[in-house]
Amino acid sequence: MPLDLNDNYTNAALRVGAVDPDPERPVGEFIGNVVSNAWVNDEYKHLVLKVHERALKAYAGQLFHLLCPSPDGAEVWMRRPMSIYRVDQAAGEVEFLYKREGRGTQGMATLQPGDEFNLAGPLGVGFKLQPSWKNIVVLGRGVGLATLAPLSQLAAAQGVGVTAILSARHAGVVMSKDLFEGLGARTIAVLDSDGTSAVENVERILEELIAAGQADAFFTCGSNRLLKLMQRLGKKHNIPGQVAMEQIMVCGFGACYVCVRTFEVDGKRVLKRVCRDGPVFNMQEAVGW
Repeated sequence: MPLDLNDNYTNAALRVGAVDPDPERPVGEFIGNVVSNAWVNDEYKHLVLKVHERALKAYAGQLFHLLCPSPDGAEVWMRRPMSIYRVDQAAGEVEFLYKREGRGTQGMATLQPGDEFNLAGPLGVGFKLQPSWKNIVVLGRGVGLATLAPLSQLAAAQGVGVTAILSARHAGVVMSKDLFEGLGARTIAVLDSDGTSAVENVERILEELIAAGQADAFFTCGSNRLLKLMQRLGKKHNIPGQVAMEQIMVCGFGACYVCVRTFEVDGKRVLKRVCRDGPVFNMQEAVGW
């Protein structure tokens, strides 16, 4: 049968309450309904979507591929990958925290309550907690903290203590503090504006946590210098870690190889796809950017 270019290929997307024809399939296309899309500060917005129950299977560190509306009438050619900020099982909602920057996120910023929004996922490999870990340290900067925030949910569910070190330019753009603290995490803000975000000071904080037995594992996202610091201290003290990598993507499921990055595994440089093999990787295997 010839392809009808006027066919709407998104008709298969699952809407809230729809019967799922393949409930065992881990990935799907969904039409979510915008609950809210509010500014949290001058740069970032918080999008809440009511979604089909299968989308709620997403876990910390995974991502969705978002079909963003156009901010200016011209077509937005590709989906935008975005990590999950929070999954609210009781409300049937997924949440995203994003910076209004490129055309995709500019389009997202125009969404209003009641609007429909197409998303595909959940995609990729997320964070994992080992049963032996009783306390973990989360260190991130900027929008990277949105990726790390769901770790507080995962940790709370497993009775794991969290210390979250939140790095930002100034206090007005510290991200995810309320979400971390609401789930029992201890938070420490380090800022460029007062010099506390300097690597030397963050290293001192980490060394104190290690000495106090509060650092069974490290997690990071959003800063190359913080990644390098955690890698060095992890190697020094034999502390395992995971890093969520950020990368431009096109397909989101491993076919196009646009998101390939270099990793060092057993002394050899190898290429891995961030969307399919990650976006969460062994911290010691990550090569900085």
